[in-house]
This record gives sequence, structure tokens and C-alpha cells, in this order.
Amino acid sequence: MYENLNNYRIFYTVASLGNISKAADKLFISQPAISKSISNLEKGLGVTLFSRTSKGVSLTEEGEILYQHIGNAFDSINQAEDEIKKIHDLGIGQLKIGVSTSLCKHILLDYLKVFIDENPHIKVTIRCHSTKNTLNLLAEDKIDLGLICETDIPKGFTYKELTTIHDIFVTSDSYLDNLHLRETDQVSQDNEYQWMFAGNITSFISEDKASASGESEANATDASNSSVIDGSVLRTNTKSKLSIKDILEKSNLMLLEKNNVTRTHIDSYLASEGIYPNQVLEVNNMDLLIDFASIGMGVASVVREFALDYLESGKIIELPLEKEIEKRTVGFIYSSNKNKSTVLNKFLEFCESK
Repeated sequence: MYENLNNYRIFYTVASLGNISKAADKLFISQPAISKSISNLEKGLGVTLFSRTSKGVSLTEEGEILYQHIGNAFDSINQAEDEIKKIHDLGIGQLKIGVSTSLCKHILLDYLKVFIDENPHIKVTIRCHSTKNTLNLLAEDKIDLGLICETDIPKGFTYKELTTIHDIFVTSDSYLDNLHLRETDQVSQDNEYQWMFAGNITSFISEDKASASGESEANATDASNSSVIDGSVLRTNTKSKLSIKDILEKSNLMLLEKNNVTRTHIDSYLASEGIYPNQVLEVNNMDLLIDFASIGMGVASVVREFALDYLESGKIIELPLEKEIEKRTVGFIYSSNKNKSTVLNKFLEFCESK
């Protein structure tokens, strides 16, 4: 069949014009070449396709059948060419992005809003997943692009930094003022954990691993609401002081779930600083961490850039760390082993220009 494609094109042109001479002019080939092509096609099919008349040619019954099907085939080819041209000229196409809920809300949306306004013909699909699942979707070729916090990048992928984020600990003034009321008791002497589940929130209580010797406890009974943070020590209007290490160990520390890239980063920091929390509340959403901190549920690990509105309004305050948590990057990741589509290239170039 494929070797006859040119013969079919000649046949279709002759049948459409009803004249070999006119077909030769349109195709820029000689009349004998057209006659030979048709003869070869008829010989291969074992039928006569044209009846020759003094006015030109007309299709036989078999020729009519072939003409209808060839016409449909050429219409499909023309349609495909038109769609490809539109993708190239107008930017029509589809972009499938994998991203976590937090990164989508606080980073990706700002880029998408302007990009969609400028490229209304592009269909954008968002699949919200963890970094691990996003990488799996990329490997399975189910998405074109991922937006992730930098991690160990598997072979075969390209990572392009987009922005930088800073992990911090936040809480509310009221929680700090009354921390002595919320300090957790030791629930075991053998480092066993007691797990509690509540919807998407998981909490566990463990043995206090920190030494109590030499550490002062906060007595905020008479504290006012004007607590301030000074260095790594919390000062109220009393003479009592509570170090940042004490706060993180004695408070209800709210973190993202384990196996999350951000949680792994925070756990590494706490371990390196010798900080062992008594009580940890696990949540699967950073926006909830920010909200919980603002209503006085505890101390939360959040990304500063995601909590700016709450920080600037005073709903939460940032705890100053003696050693800041190492900053991280957020960037796009895509397969290095296949050609990037026109739409993907366009989106990456757009984001880089902002």
C-alpha cells in the first residue's frame, strides 16, 4: 500500500479534475507519467479505474469506490496537517503538570494565570501528587512536567531551578504565653510511641529525649500578650526565659507527614541540632499547618514564602533559630530522554522570563 501512495495521489487528482492533461499541469508532471502511474495502479488492483472518453476520463464503478475512500484518507491527512500547523502557529496543545497542592497554590498558580491568559488555546491539566508520585508519573510518561522541591534527581531527568524557599518554625503569641500549660508529660520510659489518628491528621507522643539539666522552664502565668522573640530565647514580662530548643521540644510540634520531602528536610535539621520533640502532630497539608499555628495549636514547620500574609498580619510569629534551616530550591523537572513538545518549551521559556 505505502509504495502506491504517490499513485493514489495521482489517481485522486485525475479523478477530481476528470482530465489527465489538467492533472499533469497541477502536479507538474508529464501526461505519460500520469498514464503510467494509473496503469500500474490498475494492474496492482486488477481492475480498471477509468473509462477513456473524447472529453477526458470518467471513473468506473470500482474507480468510484476507490475515489471515495481515497478522498476520506486525504481529508484525514489534511486535517492532521492543519492541526499540526495550528499547534505550531497558534500554540494550540496540551500541557500536563504534576505538582503538590502547596507548590501549586503558592508558586505555580501565579505563573499559570498569566500563561493561560496569553495562551488560551493551550489546555493545561494539573495532577496534584507528592514529589515521589510526580516522579513516578514522569517516568510513566503520564505528565509532561513536574514542579517539585529539589531532591535526589533520578537519572534521565532534567531539573531547572525556578525559585528558592526557606523553612521556618512559626506559632502564635498566645501559644507561647501559655506554653507552660501545654507542656506534654512523658508517656513512656522506653521510647515507645503512642499513635493517634484523626482524619488526615496523625499525632504521636514519644519520650522526652532531651536532658532537663541546666534548662530553664517557662512560667508564663503572669505573661502579657506582648511576648517578643530575642535571639534564641523567648522573653515575657516575667524573669523566666525559654530557649528556642526548649520551645521546639516542649511544644506541640506540627509537621508534614513522614516520607514527604519537606518533612525529611526538617527531621534532618532537628537531628543535626540535637532537638528531640516530645510531641509531634502530623498533617498532610501545609496550609493547615499555618492555620493551626495561627489559632494556637502549637509550633508549625512551614515555608516562609507560603505564610507571608499571616506573618505580616501578626497572626503568627517566626521563631528565630540559632542556626537557620538550609534553604531549598523549587524547580521544574522533565524527561531528558525525549524531545520536549512545542507547548512544553513555550511554558518553560515563559516561566524563565518572569
